[in-house]
Amino acid sequence: MTSMTKGSCLCGAVAYEVHGDLRPIVACHCNQCRKASGHYVAATQAELKDVVIKGDTLKWFQSSETAKRGFCSNCGSNLFWQGFGRPHISIWAGTIDGPTKLRMESQLYPESAGDYYDLPDIPVVEQSSLRE
Repeated sequence: MTSMTKGSCLCGAVAYEVHGDLRPIVACHCNQCRKASGHYVAATQAELKDVVIKGDTLKWFQSSETAKRGFCSNCGSNLFWQGFGRPHISIWAGTIDGPTKLRMESQLYPESAGDYYDLPDIPVVEQSSLRE
């Protein structure tokens, strides 16, 4: 049986469904995630083929040579991160509707963490070891 997860932006103009499994949560402390979210990002990930996104206010910002970030142009909610040419999409965990049944299992770029918070007590992983 395939699981289904739903989520949306703050105003509800962008909604998504994931018809498949989600990866455990990874925290990212990189400067881009901190600037985009105002803190660190906690994201899950799904296969692109399993994700249906609806809403005409979804905008994509090319944040680097290798990736883009999806957000609602109406309310400003950050929703997605997608590396170019990759078969999956990262989804901000806070945008999932209802309980996620997921746990944060690892983190990226702890050397870039803000000085105003303590790092979670979870393993540090190299980005290359995540789904490629």
